[in-house]
Amino acid sequence: SAASDVYKRQVFYDFETSGRSSSWDQIIEVGAVLVNDDFKVLADPLNIRCSLKPGLVPEPYALIVNNTTPQILRKTNLSHYGMLSQMVEQFNKWSPAVFVGYNSISFDEEFLRKSLFKTLNEPYLTQYSGNKRGDILGLIRTAHLYYPDCIKTPMSDKGNAVFKLAELTEMNGIKHDNAHSALSDVMATIGIAQIIKDKAPSVWKASLMTTSKTEVNAIVEKEKIFCVNEYFYGKARPFAVTFVCFHPKYNWPQCFDLKSDPSTYLKMPYAQLKDELKKSPKVIRSIKNNKHPVIMSPNYATNFEGYKQLGADKLLERANMIQSNKEFKDKVTKILSEEADDKEALDSQVGVMAEESIYAGGFAKPEDQKMMVDFHKSDWKGKIGLSEKFKDERFSYFAKRLIYEENPEVLGKDEYKKIHRAIAGQILSTNDEKWNTVPKAFKDIDDLRVKYDELKDEKTLGMLNDLSEYIEEIQTKYESA
Repeated sequence: SAASDVYKRQVFYDFETSGRSSSWDQIIEVGAVLVNDDFKVLADPLNIRCSLKPGLVPEPYALIVNNTTPQILRKTNLSHYGMLSQMVEQFNKWSPAVFVGYNSISFDEEFLRKSLFKTLNEPYLTQYSGNKRGDILGLIRTAHLYYPDCIKTPMSDKGNAVFKLAELTEMNGIKHDNAHSALSDVMATIGIAQIIKDKAPSVWKASLMTTSKTEVNAIVEKEKIFCVNEYFYGKARPFAVTFVCFHPKYNWPQCFDLKSDPSTYLKMPYAQLKDELKKSPKVIRSIKNNKHPVIMSPNYATNFEGYKQLGADKLLERANMIQSNKEFKDKVTKILSEEADDKEALDSQVGVMAEESIYAGGFAKPEDQKMMVDFHKSDWKGKIGLSEKFKDERFSYFAKRLIYEENPEVLGKDEYKKIHRAIAGQILSTNDEKWNTVPKAFKDIDDLRVKYDELKDEKTLGMLNDLSEYIEEIQTKYESA
């Protein structure tokens, strides 16, 4: 079936970026490889770099980590929009597939969505057209929890396993010459995936069954008890749970932690239950069904503290109590609904800017989606006309901003000035903004100089001087605005 074929194709990918904010920074390098289910490479890898967008101030430390000098940013002939267009074309050719990275769901995937959103492309590319997504970081944490000997890890001061890609590859003999360059990180991630598949096969198998929401929901509703883990305070923690309901707003499965005795909760009056559910540790656990959770068999529950003392029969008895109590499930649903409404009322007070509005502002309407397709096909003069026609003003703004970045000559003088001034106001600001500013970048460079001076690291100090000049150029370009 087509569904099972997807698993035979995986796109491992990685981005290097100009900073850490997915709303305000940009991707500067893309590495991606299409492989089959035995990690055999099926096509030429994608490895492309682009220049920095006009009006963006990079984070100096990010550029040091991914070894991107101002010279590289200057001489790259591919623009940001050009690079994303090539990437979209390649990803679409490789679809349907499972898109996999290392810490990709909370980092690279957010950059991907927001970059596509701001360039008028389909933001949910890795979840539409039969695509699914996975994350090797979550997997290796799970594998290490269930099979502690499957991989060697460095330890933190607190005695927890550390899962930094560069350190894992070194300790486990995976070739990783050029850490923090996109393609090298992709190949290293495939190396880690290979270890999981070989040494923690049940975790690998389980992970292939939860790469989309629908699959996760089906398992959660069907299995009476299952094991999941959450990662917090530097550790993966296992839970044996049973399904209660879907979150009325976020649609995440809500599950009861079987360490607790349900009988106390089942008889509680509404107000008391509402208070109880707020307490920590939480008795209701959320499963983020869109973030590649790994769901394991209930047989593992009795290996873990808090569950092994109870034994399998007791856990099953508790799960049955929850499953047969519709009134309890309805109460939990209502409590979650009230909490979500309160939170939303609070959040709507906060101003959201276009760049951050991917989740708050809703999806593009069909007529705007059609306009986006025309926009990409059109020449730059044509793009100007189309930029006025979007129903949603966010997309008009993004369209004009793209024209400013890519081909400012075609913008009218007034339109150019308006955008140029707005950017100047943002990046020259002396306030603590959400985006990186020129003053913040200069301060970071000064702080980093002190650090690398003490380390006597001449190479990085040289790079910091180049970076300082580069930021000065940006400053000069916008000061006159």
